[in-house]
Amino acid sequence: MDPWLERLQNIDSCAVSDAMDMLGHDGYAEGIRPVSVRKRVCGRVTTVLLGPADGNKSTAHLGTRAIDASTDEQVIVVAHQGRTDAGGWGGNLSIAAKERGVRGVIVDGACRDVDEATDIGFPVYATAAVVRTARGRVREYNWNEPVTVAGVQVRPGDYVVADSTGVVFISQDHVEQVVPTAEQIVVKEAAMAERLRRGEASAEVMGGNYETMLHQSDGRKDVR
Repeated sequence: MDPWLERLQNIDSCAVSDAMDMLGHDGYAEGIRPVSVRKRVCGRVTTVLLGPADGNKSTAHLGTRAIDASTDEQVIVVAHQGRTDAGGWGGNLSIAAKERGVRGVIVDGACRDVDEATDIGFPVYATAAVVRTARGRVREYNWNEPVTVAGVQVRPGDYVVADSTGVVFISQDHVEQVVPTAEQIVVKEAAMAERLRRGEASAEVMGGNYETMLHQSDGRKDVR
């Protein structure tokens, strides 16, 4: 397994987001939430770009080329451009992706057949659910090319962490910085949680140092 991916599996979206903030990167995909099973998803990105049906037919059903090319380390990311009037992902696609070993799907827009994805335990993240089909409304324009997802630039091979709190993308160019930083944040937060469980006053544990816990005394951010 990809060593960065193996480490990311143990980090939640909040710690990743905090690390990105500290390092000056922004990968938060606002508005995308789990719509099927609540299961953390972490993987390398395979992209699909959708757009309005324009009379030009795709050579394959939307999403199928990405599914067939993916491995068990992939998360399929569908750039549906925020559309909620028709699905950008559906039940048979979820079945095919699960059988392929795909870890989950993230849709910037609506998906459908949520119950089917839930029944097979396949994680789908989207901005909404909708009953209307993509047929005659949506087509695949491209796949495995750079896309924009909820305002975030995402490239094939980038990393993504998604859980009940939200979705964060990590550029493959930044992962070597982000992962160790996020791991240190997890350690600090766990130590604070343990102090709270021991009954220490929350004002003491989360007091004056909490807001600046990622900063050095000279104002630069740090997690040491």
